[in-house]
Amino acid sequence: MTTNKTFIIAELSANHNHKKEIALESIKAAKEAGADAVKIQTYTADTLTLNCDNEYFQIKQGTLWDGTTLYKLYQQAYTPWEWHQELFDYAKSLDIPLFSTPFDKSAVDFLESLNNPIIKIASFELVDIPLIEYAASKGRPMIMSTGIATLNEIQEAVDACHKAGNEDITLLKCTSSYPAPLNEANLLTIPDLKNRFGCKVGLSDHTAGSVAPCAAVALGAQVIEKHFIMDRSIGGPDAAFSMTKDEFAEMVKRVRETEECLGQVNYELSDKMKKNRKFARSLFACADIAKGEIFTEKNIRSVRPGDGCSPKYLPELLGKTSDRVYKFGEPIVYK
Repeated sequence: MTTNKTFIIAELSANHNHKKEIALESIKAAKEAGADAVKIQTYTADTLTLNCDNEYFQIKQGTLWDGTTLYKLYQQAYTPWEWHQELFDYAKSLDIPLFSTPFDKSAVDFLESLNNPIIKIASFELVDIPLIEYAASKGRPMIMSTGIATLNEIQEAVDACHKAGNEDITLLKCTSSYPAPLNEANLLTIPDLKNRFGCKVGLSDHTAGSVAPCAAVALGAQVIEKHFIMDRSIGGPDAAFSMTKDEFAEMVKRVRETEECLGQVNYELSDKMKKNRKFARSLFACADIAKGEIFTEKNIRSVRPGDGCSPKYLPELLGKTSDRVYKFGEPIVYK
């Protein structure tokens, strides 16, 4: 994650519908679509919440998942731990990094046994400082989403990484709305995160399309995370705000084009640009001028092309006498 190229992550999440074959196919499809890495999530319903259906555990916040409980949602969405080794091995065989989001210490330990290369902290876990400190102590690069956190909570999470001796931190702007409307993306937060916390920055995106990722890259995002699905007809908790292979490939293309546009700070003129100065304005005789005749606005003008002297000399020349004969359409020579 030290290259100048944006690190684009395909978030598989629950988009396997509890079929390992779909998970494996998704890793390959993400690689083919141009992803730089694939991410999964490592939890069980029991490591994430309680098997309780009282009002505290019922989902009724106006989300895609209203009408169920947290436990039932996570039972539906989790990636079985017994798949992990095969998924990691398969990704390695395709030469694409696979990493995961742990949601408790047991998941951190399990992922360490698999040599998980990057640790992602989800938005809703950013307030779990003991978990962050424990995860950061493993010395892996830390990517943390900031979707529901206050400034103070982001600072506490960054401090927890530092306390554990981990300085490799990337903060992702995230709008924790599923899907997220564009007018709530607030991407100007990305450079502010970088300035405030001195970390690498990026976007965990839940909006539709490629506009937000491209704008984020233009604002300095070094990481883009987007939910990936083989086919939305698979269904599942995250299908509605996930990109298909073709859509993801189009996003990657647009992001790479955005990178090309950004280039670098450069005020030097290329050979082509120098050649095109032919079409710049310059001073020309707009009437025949005799030697000794006074320059006026009636006999010299700023026009295209650029073969005469710079128009900046026009005020200086007006009122002076010509030291030579100029025919109509000849460039004025001065300095």
